[in-house]
Amino acid sequence: MISVLKLLTSIVNYFHDKLILLSKFMGLNFNDKQLHFLVIGLIGIVLFVIVHKLFEYLIRYSLTAISFIYTFTVLVVFVFAIEIGQKVTGRGNMEFQDIVEGLWGFLVAFAIYIGLVFSVHLLKRWSRRLR
Repeated sequence: MISVLKLLTSIVNYFHDKLILLSKFMGLNFNDKQLHFLVIGLIGIVLFVIVHKLFEYLIRYSLTAISFIYTFTVLVVFVFAIEIGQKVTGRGNMEFQDIVEGLWGFLVAFAIYIGLVFSVHLLKRWSRRLR
């Protein structure tokens, strides 16, 4: 887990350093806070447009798909926060496999939920036909 975080951090730091050099090269001389404001603002609005279009497409077919995506995204942040918290506090081990297992647990539970919903739907349909 620590090696994954170090790799991600080195990638972010690489782009961070390149952006600072680019802003200085262009004569803009943005400080770190201004770069965060601009870059995260730009990434956020691009991500929003992509997610909005995806959700517009999905809502035609299933609100469940949107609920699943949202829940899964929140859980990803949550399990990472738990693992980082374990590293910071020294309580437990910070392991990537814990994240994978936690998210796998949600996927299995969601598959069971979908199976139950589908079964109830089929039973209702069959009972209507029998009447």
